[in-house]
Amino acid sequence: MRTIPRILIVEDEPAIAELIAVNLRHNGFQPVWAIDAETAQRELDEILPDVILLDWMLPGESGLALARKWRATARTKTVPILMLTARGDEADRVAGLDAGADDYIVKPFSPRELLARIRAVLRRRVPEASGGVVKMGELQLDADTHRVNLADKPLKVGPTEFKLLHYLMRHPERVHSRGALLDKVWGDHVYIEERTVDVHVKRLRESLGEAGNMIETVRGAGYRFTPTPSV
Repeated sequence: MRTIPRILIVEDEPAIAELIAVNLRHNGFQPVWAIDAETAQRELDEILPDVILLDWMLPGESGLALARKWRATARTKTVPILMLTARGDEADRVAGLDAGADDYIVKPFSPRELLARIRAVLRRRVPEASGGVVKMGELQLDADTHRVNLADKPLKVGPTEFKLLHYLMRHPERVHSRGALLDKVWGDHVYIEERTVDVHVKRLRESLGEAGNMIETVRGAGYRFTPTPSV
């Protein structure tokens, strides 16, 4: 088992990549640099990293396109992706998260903030302490095998969405504020904005298909999971 977390830096500006790499090395990480999409794919094909730091603006294929591709590929879909970009508008943040990024960091950023966010996504990869099977109607989640089925048909659910669904299914019929979900699902990752919860709920609903309406939006309050949603 690898003891030193491997971080893939996909960044076309050598000065930024080197600054990131130096800080990662000094803090117990193993950085690997890829200057473009082709190089990044070669690195991924050889050894899966623990975290990907992905620049949005790359020559050729963009970071946004790469995030979508890697999220749609079975081998890479669970690797945390932190999007690094100078695009700080809300619409850009939402686009990055919708593409599959687990977090979104606007340039310029401090090395301390970047390290905190990397550690946070690594903590979120640790399996939940509570296992077993949770079933609501025809929707079933198995925390031990990390599978979700609807009417005995397997569903593809991302790692963060899986944790969110697990928590909601274990606490049905309650209204959970965005802040409460951040605390319970994301833990002490203080940098994540509440807007991130909305993006992951949207993604989870899409993954659940016809069962997505079990997650109800309670205006001004948050979200509620109900096995028999109102029509």
